[in-house]
Amino acid sequence: MVKTLYVGNLPYATTEEELKELFGEYGEVNSTKIITDRETGRSRGFGFVEMDSDAAQKAIESLNGTSFGGRNLKVNEARERKPRGRF
Repeated sequence: MVKTLYVGNLPYATTEEELKELFGEYGEVNSTKIITDRETGRSRGFGFVEMDSDAAQKAIESLNGTSFGGRNLKVNEARERKPRGRF
């Protein structure tokens, strides 16, 4: 079973390849995605990683709160996105 992890407080210069390498230490990474600002194209400082359930749990336990690029990562299981209402 595949889990999606939320990774917050990323350094703005982090690449998807660096994220894959970091999480790859805990198991096979299916995909990575760093969220960027629509207008500027710059990183918004968070992203998502998809990996197998067991590996994902190990990654959460090992990486949450650890320093990466001078910032303390926030790593947890991603929640479903709530639909945005229109006015």
